Amino acid sequence: MRYFDPHVHMLSRTTDDYENMAAAGIIGVVEPAFWQGQPRTQAATFIDYYDSLVGWEPFRASQFGIRHFCTMGINPKEANNVPMATEVMKLLPRYCEKDAVVAVGEIGYDDITDAEERFFAEQMELAKEMGLPVLIHTPHRDKVTGTERSIALVREVGIDEELVIIDHLNEITLPLVLETGCWRGHSVYPFTKMSEERMVALLKQYGTEKMVVNSAADWGRSDPLKVPKTGEAMLASGFSETEVEKVLFENPINFYAQSGRISLEEMSRPSIDQTKLWEENSVLRGQTPVIE
Repeated sequence: MRYFDPHVHMLSRTTDDYENMAAAGIIGVVEPAFWQGQPRTQAATFIDYYDSLVGWEPFRASQFGIRHFCTMGINPKEANNVPMATEVMKLLPRYCEKDAVVAVGEIGYDDITDAEERFFAEQMELAKEMGLPVLIHTPHRDKVTGTERSIALVREVGIDEELVIIDHLNEITLPLVLETGCWRGHSVYPFTKMSEERMVALLKQYGTEKMVVNSAADWGRSDPLKVPKTGEAMLASGFSETEVEKVLFENPINFYAQSGRISLEEMSRPSIDQTKLWEENSVLRGQTPVIE
């Protein structure tokens, strides 16, 4: 089986995670820009972070046989620092031009403040100008209100709903998104958000069209193997391999393919050459390199 994780924060993960993901069949990932746990205090720190998403991290992924893409944006938690967010907005257009950037995101609401809404709307306008899809984060608290307001703002800005994926959905918020043209994202976690079993139940109830599954793994308690584990649960419940590959490989790639920078036809596992360096640095720390 081939898998694609469309929302995973690999900068927070180890090389062991990359190895385990590749062994489980994951051949590509999208890493959305997000906050780092400790909020940044100045716009200049975003430059190094964004550089890592388009530079070091794609290299590190390739060393273990995984294609790496990313999205660019300022997270809603950090959008509440208005002076900093204003400066970050000036940085984003040049990063959105990078070949590996397949969407603007993750953006949206956290506490559902005026500042969050301002930069949410501004970043959707940027996506419209750049011709990029949008990855929307729905809040962990007051999720229904956040999802409803996200849909309303998408329509107010006027971005094509086909270019929007609304993420972190559950049994309550998914029906709201089903009434739109947006894609439907689900984050499968060890103990919160969505489980493999609940995800399978949603697929059985609502079908596979525009349904997308991710691990959203980051520096917190999470599991970067939740996409293949969901595949195993789908197979065990009676879904065919073709249906599993549609949900866990084809759907996410087809969504991001609207950027023109990724395609189903070109998605293949990269050959590993661990003799390569990135700015004179290796992932190996003296170990014997693998060359395929």
